Amino acid sequence: MKTINEDTLYYLDNGQLLDMYEHFGAHLIKDNGNVVATRFTVYAPNAKHVKVIGEFNDYDEFKHPLEKIDDNGVFRIIIEQDLSRLPYKYVIETPSGEKLYKTDPFAYYAASRPDTVSIVSDRNLYTWQDHAYMESRKHQPPYEAPMNIYELHVGTWMQRPNGAFHTFADLVEYLIPYLKKNYYTHVELMPIIEHPFDGSWGYQGTGYFAITSRYGTVDDFKYFVDQCHQNNIKVLLDWVPGHFCKDAHGLHRFDGSPLFEYSDPAIAENPEWGTVNFDLGKGFTRSFLISSALFFLKEYHLDGFRIDAVSYMLYYHGNPEQGENMGAQEFLKSLSYHVFDTHPHALMIAEDSSAYPKVTHPTNMGGLGFNYKWNMGWMNDTLKYFSKDPIHRKYHHDLLTFSLMYAFSENYVLPFSHDEVVHGKKSLVDKMPGDYWQKFANYRALMGYFHTHPGKTLLFMGQEFAQMHEWKDYTELDWHLLSYPMHESAYRFNREMNRLSTQEKALYELDHSPEGFEWIDADNHDQSIISFIRYAKDKDDHIVVVINMTPEVHHHFTIGVPYKGTYQEIINSDYSTYGGSNLYNGTDIYTKEQSYKNFEQSMDILVSPLSIAMFKWVKK
Repeated sequence: MKTINEDTLYYLDNGQLLDMYEHFGAHLIKDNGNVVATRFTVYAPNAKHVKVIGEFNDYDEFKHPLEKIDDNGVFRIIIEQDLSRLPYKYVIETPSGEKLYKTDPFAYYAASRPDTVSIVSDRNLYTWQDHAYMESRKHQPPYEAPMNIYELHVGTWMQRPNGAFHTFADLVEYLIPYLKKNYYTHVELMPIIEHPFDGSWGYQGTGYFAITSRYGTVDDFKYFVDQCHQNNIKVLLDWVPGHFCKDAHGLHRFDGSPLFEYSDPAIAENPEWGTVNFDLGKGFTRSFLISSALFFLKEYHLDGFRIDAVSYMLYYHGNPEQGENMGAQEFLKSLSYHVFDTHPHALMIAEDSSAYPKVTHPTNMGGLGFNYKWNMGWMNDTLKYFSKDPIHRKYHHDLLTFSLMYAFSENYVLPFSHDEVVHGKKSLVDKMPGDYWQKFANYRALMGYFHTHPGKTLLFMGQEFAQMHEWKDYTELDWHLLSYPMHESAYRFNREMNRLSTQEKALYELDHSPEGFEWIDADNHDQSIISFIRYAKDKDDHIVVVINMTPEVHHHFTIGVPYKGTYQEIINSDYSTYGGSNLYNGTDIYTKEQSYKNFEQSMDILVSPLSIAMFKWVKK
């Protein structure tokens, strides 16, 4: 625990108090390892009085008033009792006499909904066992390493038979083996901070230091992260610093004033999501949020964040016509700076749909300082293209190729996230045109393009086995579909693509460099076929990719290749084992000294219908 002095308040007001959770909230005071008292500290500059209530005082507002210890609005009380695991709330009385019943913004834990009380918690009970992993990650530069991210909603990945949630401890038994079996390198958890409404999916939070009690205890979550690390799986958290829940017990009008949000209601209100926007220009709000991020990295050993709705922070309400939000932009730069200053091996991934420049450039070069940015343009163009009937695709060929005009301007992650399979948008396989067979063939071609296009990959749960329905946020995934041959085949294809993406250097080593990509033919719109090469640092190590977006079969199809010799087909989505028609190149393919496009060598191949095929040069 730390004391509060003038320096503390100076840094707080300037957005530089990076460990607010050490100064504020409920802390257990120990003597020789035994808890002898509990300290409560609140920042409420507009409050006239603050009291703490709970089971320990029968929720009597008169028993434990907090003392205002300075003129800035810091209130404190030390209760000489061990209040571990007991619920509490603050009663904040404003100068007008209004009483507000608030949960603790700095609580580490809270009661399960519909209760809205904080729980006094000791965060120092767990003993970590991931020391070897934490040391090894210092030597793992992310850009040249594989990154297959599995996006997960904890509550609906799998449920208990009675519909109750699995805990994080349960996920250790089921999820980690699944991730390893399917060659996922990272798991990204949709928001798990405390939130009152299940249907918000965690994006409307009330506790920015509290792991939601829906899925177990603080130590359950630490155990989950620990076990992921011991199995070499990185854990990312979807984190929401732009807006928060409006419920009365949360941060909204915390002390009767807009403490966390904008003073101007027109800017503070976020009508699209029914939430309130953080005022990211305030020093207090910056200190609060940056402390939250650093807390999760330090206390829970997280490997990084996906930052939600960055475009809504860069511009007021996400609309460039309303002007740039300079306070928010400075917050994002400060956040990146402090994250990497204290945790240089963390990942910071921006979910940004805007054209704002240099998102993944360092702050000292004029950038926002993120490692990665979601490639929303690629995602939208690609899904728009694949949703069209193959007979019309030749008129929209540029949707498939335009992304390579900017693919290396930022460090990109290619996202097929939860946002693309909800609200009537259909699942990935159901977006595909055609009959049942063609839907799955299109889907396999889509997933093949997903894995071979430059950039790291993120796939939302259930799409790996081609879940036919949209994601349902109230029940578990449709696991029964794996008993159907086409879904099991789709699952097998994705597993193999994940394996290749983690084992073939050409598919990950130069993801963010133009040296790692070369077109063979980007302009064959009449046949709706694209072909290109992915290179590793060693250019001898390369993979030729051919994708056919129509159901036409092409025999003796000529493509250019960079080297003379023999190529082997290492995968074809039309194999029968993946649900295809089993038309593929079954033998070694020898090049011929006949030029094609910009290549002196070429080879003739069979191009399967609605398929992706990959060929690797055999180095003699």
